[in-house]
Parts: sequence; C-alpha cells; structure tokens
Amino acid sequence: MAQFEEVYAEFFPLICRYTYSLCRSEALAQDLAQEAFLKAMKGIGGFRGECKLEVWLCQIARNTYFTYLKKQERAQKSLEALPLEPCADAAPEENREAAMEVHRALHRLEEPYKEVFSLRAFGELSFAQVAELFGKTESWARVTYYRARLKIKTMMEETE
Repeated sequence: MAQFEEVYAEFFPLICRYTYSLCRSEALAQDLAQEAFLKAMKGIGGFRGECKLEVWLCQIARNTYFTYLKKQERAQKSLEALPLEPCADAAPEENREAAMEVHRALHRLEEPYKEVFSLRAFGELSFAQVAELFGKTESWARVTYYRARLKIKTMMEETE
C-alpha cells in the first residue's frame, strides 16, 4: 500500500491538471482525479506496463470523465420531458417552484414507480442495475421507468 501512496503523491497533481483541462472545473477535476485513483487502485493488477504509469492513470482519468459526462447526459434525458429546465426569462423562484412540482408529483407516485424513477434519474443507475436491485428483468425496469415518467407528466398537467 505504501507504494500506491507514493504513486498517488507523485501523480495526483498531474491527474488533477489533466482532468481540469477536460472539465474546466477545479472541484470536479479533483473529484474525477480521486475517482480515477480509486479505479487505478482497484485495477492495478491490470496494469501491464506497456505504457508509462502516468499515461495509464491519464487514460483512467479520461474514461472516468467520459463516464461522468454520460451519466450527466442520461440524467438530463431522463428529465427532458419534464419542465425542469430553468427558463431563461423566468425568475429563480419560478424555476425552483417548477422543480418542486416535479418532486411533489414524484412523491405522490406509488411504488415501484417512485423508486425506479429515482434510481434511474437521480441515482444514475443503469436499467440493468435497477433490474438487479428489484430481482426483475431489464425490460421490466425500462417499462416501469417509462410508466413512471408518464405518470409524473400526467400529474403535473393536472395541476396546471
């Protein structure tokens, strides 16, 4: 473990700079670098030495960043049919109210719709992971999530 601590101390600043060059956010860059080192620690047995260690770490950091982007995109798509996007000409209070309305509708959903929607949209789990949690098929998770979105949209339309 002492060796990994040395690697961490030596390369963490480099990985932080690299992730910052990708995302342009200091806080996110540090989170991504931390996650990349965690993945590296878990997968150190897979390092074959075909490239420099810092190159391997940068590859892990890059993949971590792209995974982060995919999760963000998936979360955005999950909510795109709902009026959650801030309206440019709306007051911040109106945007908060719209978000609260979505959460009120979600709170009124019955199970398993509530949990499936929350796990997928907010927990950023894949349909396969949701299905595994419930002991069901991936198709079941997809259908349940789709039905939950429809129910939320319907509830929100009823309150307008």
